[in-house]
Amino acid sequence: MVLGALMIRKQVVLAADLAGTVVFAIEGANAAISAGLDLLGVVVLSFIVALGGGMVRDLLIGATPPIAINDWRYPVLAFTSGLVTFFLHTQIAALPASLLTTLDAAGLALFAVAGAEKALDFRISPFIATLMGAITGCGGGVLRDVLLVRVPMVLVANIYASAALLGAAVVVIGRRFGYPPALAAVLGGLVCFVSRVAAVYYNWQLPKIA
Repeated sequence: MVLGALMIRKQVVLAADLAGTVVFAIEGANAAISAGLDLLGVVVLSFIVALGGGMVRDLLIGATPPIAINDWRYPVLAFTSGLVTFFLHTQIAALPASLLTTLDAAGLALFAVAGAEKALDFRISPFIATLMGAITGCGGGVLRDVLLVRVPMVLVANIYASAALLGAAVVVIGRRFGYPPALAAVLGGLVCFVSRVAAVYYNWQLPKIA
């Protein structure tokens, strides 16, 4: 029974990680193309945005070497997604902004859930596990903005890092109350996704000094 539950948790983390990798790799490629980077710059930024947050998380919780460089599926997905985005940029750029926002929110939710679940599996405290979820979801975007020399979007966007924190917190709380890992992950992902999409739609912002 315990072994079965552990396998389910690992499958949840893996599925969320791989799906989020594809979404954020595409986003990284789009940012690189918009900044005028060449093909190498596009695939490098795809890799960093897709896997940077997860690698930071793994290093912080002691999961070394990071799974993003220990499992061939991660870099292959990141680089392939970047290449596809580069060569189909015209078609991808024609997609509605609302769809891109939805995909970004989905990627954020997937990574926030995966980060929190993995931290809990490594017996990290609930509070830090919540932070690990947010770092997994936002870390790649922060690295992207640093490389492109601009203020990290997560610090100024409509409820972005906050949505990741909220989703990760739901995962942690659900696990503490004995919810099955898959159910806790779904609930946390939905909370993060809905919070982010609603924030964009209604222009919700955290308080700031004008």
